[in-house]
Amino acid sequence: MKRTVVLSLSLLAAASALAKLPAPVLTDEAKAKAAEAAAKTAHGNKVADFQLCRSMDKVAVRYQAEAKSASKELKTPTATPACADPGPFVYTPTAPAAAGPTTAATSGAAVPAAAAASSAKPAAGKG
Repeated sequence: MKRTVVLSLSLLAAASALAKLPAPVLTDEAKAKAAEAAAKTAHGNKVADFQLCRSMDKVAVRYQAEAKSASKELKTPTATPACADPGPFVYTPTAPAAAGPTTAATSGAAVPAAAAASSAKPAAGKG
């Protein structure tokens, strides 16, 4: 009885301690790794689908050949799309999104003003 009470109290304390932990903050590097892992998983699923498609085609061809040799009546096979080979895994990371919307007019106006300010300061310091 005492063990059960102690065990349940310790589990309750552990659960409350976990509930108070802050959510982990993901860095840009961690987000990039997560995106790459997701892309690898998606490609792996495409490869698995391709292999399954090829194996189903082999089974269908074998079944039809055996049925023909046994003189069984075959129905017209259902038309299915061809198996698409996904090819080798290639990951191209996307560019990180900017903090705010940027337009050509805004960025064009900011660059000359910064260039004018930086060129004026050194000239004034020399004279």
